[in-house]
Amino acid sequence: MSNSLNLANTAFMLICASLVMLMTPGLAFFYGGLVARKNVLTIMIQSFMSLGWTTVLWVAFGYSMCFGPDWHGIVGNPMTYFFLNGVALHTMFTGNDAGIPLVVHIAYQMMFAIITPALITGAFANRVTFRAYFMFLTAWLILVYFPFVHMLWSPDGLFAKWGALDFAGGIVVHASAGFAALASVLFIGRRHVIENKPHNVPLIALGTGLLWFGWYGFNAGSELRVDAVTASAFLNTDLAASFAAITWLLVEWARGRQPKFVGLLTGAVAGLATITPAAGYVSPGSSILFGIFAGVVCYFAVTLKNRLEWDDALDVWGVHGVGGFLGITMLGVLASKAWNPNGADGLLFGGVDFFGKQVVAATVCSLWAFLFTYGMLWLISRITATKVEPEVEERGLDVELHGEEAYPLGV
Repeated sequence: MSNSLNLANTAFMLICASLVMLMTPGLAFFYGGLVARKNVLTIMIQSFMSLGWTTVLWVAFGYSMCFGPDWHGIVGNPMTYFFLNGVALHTMFTGNDAGIPLVVHIAYQMMFAIITPALITGAFANRVTFRAYFMFLTAWLILVYFPFVHMLWSPDGLFAKWGALDFAGGIVVHASAGFAALASVLFIGRRHVIENKPHNVPLIALGTGLLWFGWYGFNAGSELRVDAVTASAFLNTDLAASFAAITWLLVEWARGRQPKFVGLLTGAVAGLATITPAAGYVSPGSSILFGIFAGVVCYFAVTLKNRLEWDDALDVWGVHGVGGFLGITMLGVLASKAWNPNGADGLLFGGVDFFGKQVVAATVCSLWAFLFTYGMLWLISRITATKVEPEVEERGLDVELHGEEAYPLGV
């Protein structure tokens, strides 16, 4: 392991951390455009709340739970880096030989922790009290996100030692958030006022652009250094997003006779979520397949959700949950050591065992996220109201919960 500072890798990782940080405001714009005018600020503050509160938890004990000394392969010791105890100016990250300071790794991984619970908020948009969300954000990070990071990204983690792979967060971020979203939808129930028409499509486009831009830091940065794998992960990210966007548009156009801009944008996000676990382990040709499958499968997952009348307001399960699960499974088929010697060969290249490990890891983690989320929401509901009253929904959560308006009359 390198103990000397690599300036190029350090500069690159600081840029990537900045890109991933930008994704959370991007998500706020994306979700803000999708909801009704009277609920814009409520959904946006939930993303920005994660930007602040998750940082507090991360430096207190979150990084330690993720990357501290192992406890049974499930979680790290929360006291090792308690409020960054023991982290000095020249302390180096020892997870690889990239030559980056430990503070860079702490900052980069923190940005992942910030956006993951924010993704879930789209599922229960327009109907959850802020107090319940605050409690949910705290409990979900501690009981779901931090253990997942340790199990998959810490060298001592249960799934990491077993041989399961997740390059940039198909399980850790997207499947976990997506199946947590499904649990929250089923527990909290349907909205009293169903408004599924976006109030501001340009805002959705702005959010998608920021997410897409930030995703290069999300995926390419997960190599934690600059090399050929970094470059292929960058290209794979764009290819999957583009092919998924066009595929979603074409499928929706064929079924509804009109090409929809929101469909194009949603398809792009589905492609980004699906390629995330595999970006640094597959070829550019394979990433095209990831995009096409994402566009079709995630579109029909959303269609199924509508048919079953699950009130996942902003399609978090269909896009992130299904996309993440699909990506981690397709990685089990299409992974190739020719594109990353530190990866694995998938089913197409003789990796039968690896495919099985990917399916098991995706299934176990999705179930964990679903069950823990449902259980913690039940506990939170015993402490405080989780769902707003129907009259609050009618008048809008912005004014009722926060005393603010995105578009005041006369302004």
